Amino acid sequence: MSDPDYSADGGHGAVPLKNVPTGLGERPRGEWPLYEVFVRGKRGLNHVHVGSLHAADDEMAVRNARDVYTRRNEGVSIWVVRADLVVASSPDEKDPMFAPAGDKVYRHPTFYDIGDDVPHM
Repeated sequence: MSDPDYSADGGHGAVPLKNVPTGLGERPRGEWPLYEVFVRGKRGLNHVHVGSLHAADDEMAVRNARDVYTRRNEGVSIWVVRADLVVASSPDEKDPMFAPAGDKVYRHPTFYDIGDDVPHM
């Protein structure tokens, strides 16, 4: 028999559905914000996006991200970012945003005079 105050939806164990204290105030679990999770591995120098999760507040998001995405001790640092706070470019803007800078001659080595005493460039 299941307890109506807990849910195991998503396969991550029993999660309280009522009276969860958060920094965001009381809200039902279905209204918890979505967080994007980034983990830096032991041998990596950068954080890599590993997935998403819902959490009641930032602290819960970090704890849950640790439990879900670093279960095998593979991370040294975790970033969690509320998905609604992420600012991104649109794929429709890819041409003007990422077009090569062919018209900027100063970015090409042919723009500069190379002295005779420079052996390799």
